[in-house]
Amino acid sequence: MRAASCRQLTPCCRTTVCVALAARVAWASAGLAQPLITEFSLPTANSTPAGIAAGPNGNLWFTEIDGNRIGRITPHGAVTEFPIATPVSSPFRIAAGDDGNLWFTESNVGKIGRIAPDGDITEFALPADDVDPFRITRGPDGNVWFIELEGNRLGRITPSGVIAEFPLPTRNSDPIGITSGPDGSLWFTERVGNQIGRKSAVAITEFPLPPASGPEDIIAGPDGALWFTAGDGNYIGRITTAGDVTTYSIPTFAGPKGITSGPDGNLWFAAAGGNRIGRITTDGTITEYALPTADSFPTDITVGGDGALWFTEANANQIGRLVPEPPAPTPTVTAAACAGDCNGDNRVTVDELLAAINAARSETTGADCLAALCKADSRACLVSALLRALTRCPIA
Repeated sequence: MRAASCRQLTPCCRTTVCVALAARVAWASAGLAQPLITEFSLPTANSTPAGIAAGPNGNLWFTEIDGNRIGRITPHGAVTEFPIATPVSSPFRIAAGDDGNLWFTESNVGKIGRIAPDGDITEFALPADDVDPFRITRGPDGNVWFIELEGNRLGRITPSGVIAEFPLPTRNSDPIGITSGPDGSLWFTERVGNQIGRKSAVAITEFPLPPASGPEDIIAGPDGALWFTAGDGNYIGRITTAGDVTTYSIPTFAGPKGITSGPDGNLWFAAAGGNRIGRITTDGTITEYALPTADSFPTDITVGGDGALWFTEANANQIGRLVPEPPAPTPTVTAAACAGDCNGDNRVTVDELLAAINAARSETTGADCLAALCKADSRACLVSALLRALTRCPIA
């Protein structure tokens, strides 16, 4: 095992020693706080990480297309790689199964792979080796389901390795993404067919999209609908279980690929063409965050057990981690003496500064003013100079 190297962005405004700057930035960009992004380089050069999924024990598992490996990364960034026995198998996407293992597609050789938490790999051959198994997901029935891109089918594999295939109604539809829906059905995208498909226990139904959408990945959202990326249309789409479609244009060129439901009640997507990670709220508001490494080509994205967003950077040969910025809490000021870091979170927000300013203005003497500001609290003392300037407190 080799520990990965790490590049981390830590804006000054996230630390209490930069309180004056923090206040200015929070005031100028309220609601637009930048998340914390960390990138971890992989031990094998040019391995092209593609799919990523959360696994047991809080670890993340990912595929390496050109490295012909499955990788595991801990929440702290330690990477272990497990080679696949079949050469040039091109592992593409990966998903956790109900059996406690990770399941992945081997797109170049027509196989489905299973890797145990200890790294033991088993491969299952499909009836034909040229069907290009693509994306994969945990099914609502305890099995694992996958896409056959060239085979134009959906596939199902049981925990013991029994395989079944289901042809799609539209010929040459290029199915791409697949996920379990809140209605107990499988939902999938058809890039060339330009449709969203649903497979229930009894039938396959297809829902048309606006022309030239090119849908790719799909995920169940927190609102009971399905959300998908449309690479050609450069939008994020929403489809209800009844088949009603809404589209939300991305303001910049994004070429969106993977999408996941985040821990914050929003959807997050990998904007491969724009080198960004995007967030869309359930009412359609989109925010994008640039990645530190240029042209990294973020491809797939998931939520880790640590509550962070984890994603692959295919061109940069890295795994990325993004910690969403939580909403700033509204402090409850119970006394005029409260100043600075009222809620003890080691950050001074605009609301806390305003509360401290109002508290300081109520003081009548310089000594009382400084006592209110510092009150033997080193964190509060850090902002005393700024507060004195803003409130014109006399210096004792």
